[in-house]
Amino acid sequence: MTGDAAPLSVPLAERLRPRSFAEVVGQEEIVGSDGLVPRLLAGGRPPSLILWGPPGCGKTTVARLIAEQLGLPPVAISAVTAGVKDIKQIVEAARDTIRVGGEPTLLFVDEIHRFNKAQQDAFLGPLEDGTLVLLGATTENPSFELNSALLSRCRVAPFRELARADLGLLLLRALGDQERGLAATGLDVSEAARERLLDMADGDARSLLTDLECLALGSTPETPRSVDEPDLQALLARRTPRFDRAGDEHFNTISALHKSLRGSDPQAGLYWLARMLEGGEDPLYIARRLVRFAAEDVGLADPQALTIAVAARDAVHFIGLPEGALALAELVVYLATAPKSDRIYRAYGAAVDEVRRSGSLPVPLEVRNAPTRLMSELGYGSGYENPHASEDGLNVPFLPEQLRGTRFYEPGALGFEREIRKRIEYYDKRRRPQP
Repeated sequence: MTGDAAPLSVPLAERLRPRSFAEVVGQEEIVGSDGLVPRLLAGGRPPSLILWGPPGCGKTTVARLIAEQLGLPPVAISAVTAGVKDIKQIVEAARDTIRVGGEPTLLFVDEIHRFNKAQQDAFLGPLEDGTLVLLGATTENPSFELNSALLSRCRVAPFRELARADLGLLLLRALGDQERGLAATGLDVSEAARERLLDMADGDARSLLTDLECLALGSTPETPRSVDEPDLQALLARRTPRFDRAGDEHFNTISALHKSLRGSDPQAGLYWLARMLEGGEDPLYIARRLVRFAAEDVGLADPQALTIAVAARDAVHFIGLPEGALALAELVVYLATAPKSDRIYRAYGAAVDEVRRSGSLPVPLEVRNAPTRLMSELGYGSGYENPHASEDGLNVPFLPEQLRGTRFYEPGALGFEREIRKRIEYYDKRRRPQP
């Protein structure tokens, strides 16, 4: 974890890694003059930090710069390959350093979320007694992936995805740097190609520099290569949007799809659907969520929505991808444009709350079945009239006595619920008031 100049055989992204906080693009809230890191470093006591953000946003770079500024003996591991045994060895070596009057050891753990929550406990004691200063990098939400005891001993530094302007500055730096960049290759990238490269980077500096380095292969000052927008088609064809089927981005994206449909925006709904499918999401997971949406957010404003949702799920299960994507797209547009009502969702919730509040109230005798003589003698079914045979059948007390007159569901004024309201009012008028 040093800032020494890297040889040209090292990948471009590593060669251009910032050597000071001033060279870091973006992340002003983290490394700017009033940012989190300078304020913590000015406090005197080395801080333990969880660096949280998307790929290629500068987490490892900032960790290296912190290590250099603190002047502590650094150790770097990855949670992909390391285990508790490795942590214990590092802790023992760090304690030996402390015993001879040395400084705490700075431990950088990449992909720290890969450690399970029991393994994370190995850090607690060394952080508590000052043996270690921890810098953990993660692309996953620490609230979900790290245990509360570890989080209580660290500060979380949330990194944002790099903005287009940040990436544009990095692109110009790479093309113009003679020592560490590509200026010596003579590579010429047209304005249109630069714009497309920024599109393809998807907020990821490492991805941008890797693409740029690929384009520079074979370019020399004697035979410089010129890159225009059409030259990027091969790179673009291999690109998939950033998406994690199990992580924070997974939940963010399905939430965006759900809320777009709730807001009746079919354009946004189609976009988020495409993002998830192109990112490798299980289409049946999406279908299940859309079936839930049909019942929860459309409800009885359009009862056909649930039928269409189940049909789309069956279609995806039957034909798979890519053809099944069209069934999901059709469903997304239908749900987005359908009238919305969460009255059923709220009504069922109210019924559940009542059950939990009042417990197991007895079933009225009138609506109990009486298949035996004993049960008839006990009054089971007494007073029941079949509504098919008698008008009085509507006046049977169907709810427990304590709940008679309670209303859980009140239909809204949109879509088919207008018709349901008429039906409820019709039957209410035919019933005699319950005693």
